[in-house]
Amino acid sequence: MNSPTDTSPPDTARPRTFRLAGHALPASRLDKGLHIVATPIGNLGDMTIRGLETLAGADLIACEDTRITRRLLERYGIETPLTAYHDHNAEHMRPRLMGRLAEGAILALVSDAGTPLVSDPGYKLVEAAIQAGHRVIPVPGASASLAALVAAGLPTDRFFFEGFLPPKTGARRTRISELKTLPATLVIYESGPRLPESLADLAAGLGARPAAVCRELTKTFEEVRRAPLDALAAHYEEAGPPRGEIVLIIGPPLAEEANDDDIDTALRRALETLSVKDAAAAVATATGRPKRAIYARALALQPAAKPSETDD
Repeated sequence: MNSPTDTSPPDTARPRTFRLAGHALPASRLDKGLHIVATPIGNLGDMTIRGLETLAGADLIACEDTRITRRLLERYGIETPLTAYHDHNAEHMRPRLMGRLAEGAILALVSDAGTPLVSDPGYKLVEAAIQAGHRVIPVPGASASLAALVAAGLPTDRFFFEGFLPPKTGARRTRISELKTLPATLVIYESGPRLPESLADLAAGLGARPAAVCRELTKTFEEVRRAPLDALAAHYEEAGPPRGEIVLIIGPPLAEEANDDDIDTALRRALETLSVKDAAAAVATATGRPKRAIYARALALQPAAKPSETDD
């Protein structure tokens, strides 16, 4: 059997099966190429059947930490070899993985948790695979950002994934000021040790917007704490940094936050990709301003546009 980090040709004798409810099930035949496989963010029961079939049927699994991914494979009786692919070895490993794809191998890419390429190093491998003409096949599943969004109780019609804020105070505050007028719910990843000071900066920069701190989602100590940003900042200043993985969801700008300049900026951004009607609706929803007034302003910013007969 291949070693856990082997990148040699596939072992045809290896069983391409996975175990579910005590039964060994065969993996479906996979297309050649790079399969991007989502894995659980905490609860291992959240692994999809298609994801299990893909991991069992692949020739090799590239993962951030072989110890973490091996626990998942052991849970489901999968014997596919693993190889580490992360920020520190990506430049060295990427050509080797591309070589395997060129040989016709079936390669699976996973992150430590959730959907690959969301705040992890998989993007460059996917980019290289596409440029080389290989198929890239998404195998969707768990995502911490989406799990937090649906649990937060905040608008989900438009959301912006920010990822991690800058760790240094000055850069973080500058970035928060840039996010202030964005007419969308914000999705931010944060570590426990940095959460109190990040919340303090967010409250200072964004005001008392409704927000939710989503911690340890799908795990035993899952917690969703919902409150205005200033109240959350005060809570964690007193309680101290929490443990675990954290997703912070922050509602869009409140009506009283948005002045005329903010409205115009938001409209110009929206008009780059949306019709006048849709841009006005989005900005009205985000700011709480009357739709008719926002629509009139959108027409003024884009004089060539004609009023829609369907608007009310």
